[in-house]
Amino acid sequence: MLSSSGDDDKPIMVGTADPVKTLDPAGAYDAGSWGLYSNIFQSLLTFTPAAPKPVPDAAKKCGFTSDELLTYVCELRSGLRFTSGRDITAQDVKFSFDRIVAIHDPGGPMPLLNSLKSVEAKGANKVVFHLSSADATFPYKIATGAGSIVDREKYSASKLRTGDDVVGSGPYVLKKYEHEKIAELRSNSRYKGALKDTGKPVTVRYFKDAEKLRDAWKKRNVDVAARQLPSAYLKSLSPSDSSVRVMNNPGATTGNLAFNVRTGSAMKNPAARRAIAAVVDRGELISIAHSRTVDSLYSLIPKGVTGHSTAFYDAYPKPSPDRARRILRDAGITTPVNFTMAYPSGSAAKAEGAELKAQLEETGLFKVTFNQYDWNTFQNGFNKGAYDAYGIIWYPDFLDADTFISPLVGAESTLHNGYSNAKVDGLIRDTQKSPQRERVVGDFREIQRIVAHDVPLLPLWQGKDTVVSKDSISGTQFLSEGTGMWRLWELDRI
Repeated sequence: MLSSSGDDDKPIMVGTADPVKTLDPAGAYDAGSWGLYSNIFQSLLTFTPAAPKPVPDAAKKCGFTSDELLTYVCELRSGLRFTSGRDITAQDVKFSFDRIVAIHDPGGPMPLLNSLKSVEAKGANKVVFHLSSADATFPYKIATGAGSIVDREKYSASKLRTGDDVVGSGPYVLKKYEHEKIAELRSNSRYKGALKDTGKPVTVRYFKDAEKLRDAWKKRNVDVAARQLPSAYLKSLSPSDSSVRVMNNPGATTGNLAFNVRTGSAMKNPAARRAIAAVVDRGELISIAHSRTVDSLYSLIPKGVTGHSTAFYDAYPKPSPDRARRILRDAGITTPVNFTMAYPSGSAAKAEGAELKAQLEETGLFKVTFNQYDWNTFQNGFNKGAYDAYGIIWYPDFLDADTFISPLVGAESTLHNGYSNAKVDGLIRDTQKSPQRERVVGDFREIQRIVAHDVPLLPLWQGKDTVVSKDSISGTQFLSEGTGMWRLWELDRI
């Protein structure tokens, strides 16, 4: 095979502080992992830049069989192959979804598949999804990392795959991987799907925290810096610097404080959670912890997404220690309320947690034990109920209100905080019945009103997805819309 020694073949270096939890799609539901999956695995459907609806990728076509939205059928493209060389069949697709359900990993994507009843393979090329309830958002869900297709001969049906190699069919092949260090991606010549070009060679470098990513970028050790650059540094960037491209994609990322409502938690009593909601000053929080690079958020659904409301502002319009004191007194709760609060590692998380702790303790009503943990320890901890409260940054799976509601406060919540509300679950099912999303805005607002009363989590801020690159790199505007997808194949050298 002939090759050139020019710069065009030199891998584009992309830096990020978002870690990859695991290389197995059945075990991860986080932005770092899904960012990699969208390049090395293939789903039946995918999202193209700025397109609100998914388009066929591994599938040739997909669709519901009736207006009841209970049966969804996909027909595979011909000539699909895994990097192992084996042909992809409908049995592999069925296997990929069945193993997610069977493994049911607490950190996995099962919350997205709560409407899936069963999967049927008909022949080599047809896949039939049977749903337990109508779900107009199902095509969106299988276009995410939850829909990653794996080789049934290389992956176990009942346990996660270990090791650093991957068998997929996405636009890239994972040539080398070192956990929390590096992922070397090269074009997959076997890929067949929605993309015409599979992209230049890319090497992703993973940094421990935002400061180390910033330092690498300032030394130009990476060509692109995406996700988790320090807010103070982002604010300092000058638009007049022609050597740097700064791309601010629409902001749908949200920051939230989740509460463990299980028995035994200091946050079990909703009055304790309402008192916190009555005290938190978002303006001070985003000024001190985020250098005003994010906006205050009073809604589960962020601004710009159909269904946005101001439910938390309506319920708690301004910080009021006096109101919080009354809430706790009327509930018979002794003060100060002692509780633990956890955040993943990183300076922004440290600043946010420290500011929340300071605000709460200043009232004399709370005593907060604040700790930070590496991502895997942090996630395993909240899955097991180890913390009373914990900070969560939420990247939407797709740009629809459902992704800010169902996985966070619905059945099989990815927060694993013990929250359950039958009326909320019923309203979620109602919203999923309508393909016309604007028709269910009232239901989304009612859900948020209930959640603002129960406070299983507290929305804090809404941020942008900012990408910084050298002026010699193009395509960063297509990298992401703030979702879990990461289109590394869009990057090129000018």
